[in-house]
This record gives sequence, C-alpha cells and structure tokens, in this order.
Amino acid sequence: MRDEQRLPTGTPESRAFAQRVGVVMSLTARLNALPLDDLDGRRALLGEILAGAVPDSLTVLPPFFCDHGLRTTFGEKVFVNQGCYLLDLGGITIGDRVLIGPRVTLTTAGHPVEVDERFEAITHAPIVLEDDVWVGAGATICPGVTVGRGSVVGAGAVVAKDVPPLSVVTATSAVERRRLREPTRRP
Repeated sequence: MRDEQRLPTGTPESRAFAQRVGVVMSLTARLNALPLDDLDGRRALLGEILAGAVPDSLTVLPPFFCDHGLRTTFGEKVFVNQGCYLLDLGGITIGDRVLIGPRVTLTTAGHPVEVDERFEAITHAPIVLEDDVWVGAGATICPGVTVGRGSVVGAGAVVAKDVPPLSVVTATSAVERRRLREPTRRP
C-alpha cells in the first residue's frame, strides 16, 4: 500500500496506541448512548474523541465508531450516516461537502501480509476523501486510498486503490494479486 508505515508491537508507541483506543472506545460508547436530540452533548464528545473542535456544519449520526480519533479531520458540511467505522491510526482527511452512507468503514490500519510478520506490527496509511465525495452504504475504503473530488463510491464497494476525480466506482470482487511465501514458523 502507498505511504505504508509500521507500528511495531510490544513498543511504548504501540502500548500508547492501545491505551488511546481504550479511551476512544469509552468515549464512543458514551456518544452512542446519548439521546439523538442532545446535539451539544454529541458535539462535545466528538470534540473529545477527535481532540479538538469539530465544524458546526458536521453531522454524525449514531452509532458512530472510531478507534483513535487523533488523526481524523472533517471539512465543512460533512454528513456521516449511522453505523460508520473510522479506524484512523494512519490518518483520515475528509474534505468539504462529503456524504458518507450508513455502515461505511474507513480503515487506515492492517497487518503485514506475510504470515511470519503479521503479529510483529500494525501497518497504516492515510485515507483522503476530497471535496464533494459521496461514499455509498456499506462501502469500505482501505489504507492508502485517496478518493478524488466529486467521485462516488457505490454501495458495498471495496476500494483498495485511488479513485480519480469525478469518477464512479463499484464492485466487491476478489482478485488474486499474488501468492504468499510459505510460513517458516507455526504459532
């Protein structure tokens, strides 16, 4: 994946990440328990989750899930529908006037592909949704992807490579990209 970085497991940095995930999980549980009409309470908790002010024009419908919070930014007039997951260790930038449908997952993190390396690190790379993007219900945007301005990601799509501006992408087909090495060790 483009711009991939690794967070090695068992390090002070990975422990700090795990602690932050615990904090954000508690905050999102509180956010999701608030009455829908408690706009001030929801905005305050979003500010805690994201560690800063959120645009007044941002709408996030619960339930909402986020694992880190410190690396997500929202533009103006963004709408996030119910049941979305933002896994933002690698950073998520959401432009102006972006529409995010229900059950969308933006995941910036994963694990190394090779079997022998999977428990050694968390891989991560940023996601960028440029201005005027619409992401349909149940779509998944993978680490390292930029969705160009004005584009539409169709419902249920799995997007693993950049989307050019003013494009419509759809599909969920699995394509074998390569074969992995045989593991040298067994758990």
